[in-house]
Amino acid sequence: MAKNPYSYHQAKLQELLRKVRTKAGLRQEDVAQRLGVPQSFISKYESGERRLDFVEVRQVCEALGISLADFVRLFEEFSE
Repeated sequence: MAKNPYSYHQAKLQELLRKVRTKAGLRQEDVAQRLGVPQSFISKYESGERRLDFVEVRQVCEALGISLADFVRLFEEFSE
């Protein structure tokens, strides 16, 4: 049976968000503080327990110090 492409891309999104955060030298707590949310919010979207909508991805990118355009480019490269 073929893998669900949505699940594959969701997993890649989670992994990329975590990589961008750690590359920026930020802890989950740091990102949570920048977003004004509990640390558990960050943990849940990085683990796949919670999905982000487009607006939330944009806000997370801003908190991580990466433009949405650059993040999308990385996502496309990372998902290949």
